[in-house]
Amino acid sequence: MYPAELVMPMKAELTDNGFEELLTPESVDNTLQKEGTTLVVINSVCGCSAGTARPGVLLAVAHSEKKPDRLTTSFAGFDGEAVRQIRSHLMPYPPSSPAIALFKNGELVHFIERHMIEGRSAQMIAANLADAFEQHC
Repeated sequence: MYPAELVMPMKAELTDNGFEELLTPESVDNTLQKEGTTLVVINSVCGCSAGTARPGVLLAVAHSEKKPDRLTTSFAGFDGEAVRQIRSHLMPYPPSSPAIALFKNGELVHFIERHMIEGRSAQMIAANLADAFEQHC
């Protein structure tokens, strides 16, 4: 588990921009069962999370006409139980962090795994998400 002083600024990058933290398995299940669309960002300490995943998500949310009903996040290696529960909803995909998932009416409709984040720019991730928002939101 990562120390809070390392994680909190990385969490704040999303929570300061309207993302709600999912901190328990119950909050994960309750949120994902809601009607409409939910974006879930599995945040991480890795460089691709800081360099492209979080900035890409924030660009997509700020500049897309259509947006998810709910913006949520949990932190891998810190919010352990919540992240495990999110990952149970992402099956059959293997665990990945960072990762970005879009759910609609409780069903996974779009997923960006770590290998799709690494080596891509924030703008590429934002464009990928904007397309998913246009299609599903």
